[in-house]
Amino acid sequence: MSRTAFELAYDQLRTRWPKSTEERDIDTPYGCTRVQSYGPADGTPLVLLPGGLATGLVWFANAPALGRNHRIHAVDLMGDVGRTEHHGTALRNANDLNLWLDALLEGLGVGSAHLCGHSYGAWIAANYALHAPERVTRLALLDPTQVFAGFRLGYLLRALPTLIRPTQDRARSFLAWETAPTQPDETWQRLYALAATVAGRKIITGRRPRAADLRMPVLVLLAERSRAHQVRHVADRARRALPQAEVTVLPGATHHSLPLTAPERLNDRLADFLNGGS
Repeated sequence: MSRTAFELAYDQLRTRWPKSTEERDIDTPYGCTRVQSYGPADGTPLVLLPGGLATGLVWFANAPALGRNHRIHAVDLMGDVGRTEHHGTALRNANDLNLWLDALLEGLGVGSAHLCGHSYGAWIAANYALHAPERVTRLALLDPTQVFAGFRLGYLLRALPTLIRPTQDRARSFLAWETAPTQPDETWQRLYALAATVAGRKIITGRRPRAADLRMPVLVLLAERSRAHQVRHVADRARRALPQAEVTVLPGATHHSLPLTAPERLNDRLADFLNGGS
């Protein structure tokens, strides 16, 4: 599938964001990072990191609510699909992602921020919170992968065809399997399926972060129907590692659909935590 088709799908999903959203390109040593910024200029900064293949646009259903009191910065991840361009300094490991986020926050003029990541973005967020705890005031991890526990074998086996020989149909089939019985936004599903066929992705993997060393307030919000991992096991591991954190489950949500599943409930839970609630 041509890059043009992906770009067209990206532009279509971009129209779902509030009209006052500012689309920005922030230079870093690793390349130019695409960011969607929305909310009051004097609001508390909130950086949103998506899951793999999702792009920063996936937060469109959350932006209006979260942007009431926060200045949202939704990011296309370095090394993944989207309009973030990797060039310059090599992207090799988790530390490079940490240094990329350092430069991104500096480019945004943000000294410290709330940080929220979903799936792979949660792994990046947890690593960054350990790297620069003084810059992360509150940390929200949405169905985090490779933070408290590994992937389910069945999930990896189901994903394998999409990883080895990606096609739109295979990506759609995998997404339908994992997100059933929810029905994620069709425009986003189209973008996800096209994203799976885009060449040149460089997804960084590494060891699990030492979550027990996190000292800022942490919310771990898990998807009840996630097939990526055993939700009860992840919840138990999270509670043992972070007894001071809130660990909760969003009913009916699946792993890949989480930002788009019952967004009102997700938005309420996130807003309560980010605003200092229990």
